[in-house]
Amino acid sequence: MTGAAGAGPRPGSPGGAGGAGGPQRPVRRRADRDGRRRDGPVPLAEALGAVADRLGVGRADVVATVFGRWADLVGPALAGHTRPLRLEGGTLWLAVDHPAWATEVRRMAPRLLAALADACGPSHAPERLEVQVRHPS
Repeated sequence: MTGAAGAGPRPGSPGGAGGAGGPQRPVRRRADRDGRRRDGPVPLAEALGAVADRLGVGRADVVATVFGRWADLVGPALAGHTRPLRLEGGTLWLAVDHPAWATEVRRMAPRLLAALADACGPSHAPERLEVQVRHPS
């Protein structure tokens, strides 16, 4: 197929640069968690786990549980005034919308940490809470 000005075939089209399938990318070879080599796509959960490991943000399943189920874990009243910001080491950083909620979260910390341990597993759950007041924008 040629362009309107007769410029010839477009790259990636039949007869263009890269042949019928377009330019070929090399297949990336990687090792799975057991050290075996594997080619092709990787399940999303595994890819996110690898990224989380490299970024030092904790296990992907723990991050997904804490951030994805926050309202279920702490209840709608508390979730309406708080939100998780980040997991860093064994610390969960929370934003609250008023200083009074910061006081309440600190008072409830043992109960909140116990709920997180139940949901995430005691060996993977955050061990500490840090609270920052951030007024809603």
